[in-house]
Amino acid sequence: MSGVSFVKVKPEDDGIRLNRWFLKEYPSLSLGRLQKLLRTKQIKVDGKKAEANTRLCAGQELRLPPLDNEKAVKVQDNVSKADSSFIQSLVIFKDDNIIVLNKPSGLAVQGGTNTDRHIDGMLEALKFENTEKPKLVHRIDKDTSGILVLARNRRYAEILTKAFREHQLPKTYLVLTAGHMDMDEGDIKAPLLKVGEKMQVDDEGKKAVTHFEVLDTVGEKFTLLSAEPLTGRTHQIRAHMEYASCPILGDNKYFGQERKRFPELSSKLHLHAYKIDLSAVYNKKLVLKAPLPDYFKKDLAFLGLNFKEK
Repeated sequence: MSGVSFVKVKPEDDGIRLNRWFLKEYPSLSLGRLQKLLRTKQIKVDGKKAEANTRLCAGQELRLPPLDNEKAVKVQDNVSKADSSFIQSLVIFKDDNIIVLNKPSGLAVQGGTNTDRHIDGMLEALKFENTEKPKLVHRIDKDTSGILVLARNRRYAEILTKAFREHQLPKTYLVLTAGHMDMDEGDIKAPLLKVGEKMQVDDEGKKAVTHFEVLDTVGEKFTLLSAEPLTGRTHQIRAHMEYASCPILGDNKYFGQERKRFPELSSKLHLHAYKIDLSAVYNKKLVLKAPLPDYFKKDLAFLGLNFKEK
């Protein structure tokens, strides 16, 4: 194939996951595009099919297809004073190993098409006393607010990446939906398959389980609930809430134009990563919580809903 190139893995990239290598070298390459290239065997490692989580070794040879439309963009290390103050204001926990942010809705974790301002581009401002900037170890959707964990060193980057991948760090989300659930507590067990830009419930999809608890309701019109994803599928809570006939307020992708029935409420996504239990990677109990964003609190007050954690 014309334009195919072969690249050697550098010593400093020894042990890095393939998807992380692409995020570093081709930050404008979307995850969906990368997965398609891997699935169609256009990307290979030492001539063999690779997976996104394949660990690379120094000296290995990567076969790359033409990526003219996803050329690497220069990472800007100089963060403006305004952005430095902004990203530092999001810190809710910091120690020698991790930094935890309360990410606002609308701010992307990483760059991409038409996304120039993102968490990844401001990490330089979170070095504090360290010489290296912290590392991303997981992601949450651009429009989802709440907890985002960063690793401050390579050891914890590896520990946290593995823990997130193996679902060892329970996460709880707060969700405000239209409609009501048939039960006060239960599990939504519905496999998810990516169709176009959305995840849809499909028997051919991957296993997906979300535990939920109803916290308060406004009759059958609105429901405040907590949701804990027991699996880690893309848009899992959003797709499961739509499937349960309780779409999340402000969700353009999984609620559509119907959300305009509620012009008195914020148009932002009412999905907040509220709590994470990091005890599995510490030698002590460590549970962190991120305060709700103002628009979320304002809409709860407007609807007369009470947030009382069970």
